[in-house]
Amino acid sequence: MGLSGYFLDTYGMHEILRGNPDYKRFTTEVALMTCKLNLMELYYTVMTKHGERAAETSHQAFRDYCISVPDETMKRAMHFRAKNKKANLSYADCIGYTLAIERGVKFLTGDKEFEDLPNVEYVK
Repeated sequence: MGLSGYFLDTYGMHEILRGNPDYKRFTTEVALMTCKLNLMELYYTVMTKHGERAAETSHQAFRDYCISVPDETMKRAMHFRAKNKKANLSYADCIGYTLAIERGVKFLTGDKEFEDLPNVEYVK
């Protein structure tokens, strides 16, 4: 049996770093991916709350999971964002969600806007 795959949004990375027990199952024997936009959000939020050293450590923890964002994926993600304009979804989350669908993995998040969408592993 193959590994389960997940696209980590910024929320998920924060929860793993905090040691949230509900996210422990996503730290071993799973295939994880994210993209530079989510890594950028992580770096910024950790830097502003905990300083540059903590931000560097957080960045290092997830940088090897980064995948590229093809132009066509970015365009599809912006169509998804426009279709869901009332939800006020971030650019990074829309790209991550679209990448997850394209890569055949679940979008791992605790963001309530995604809770009832297909292809989402919603964990608080």
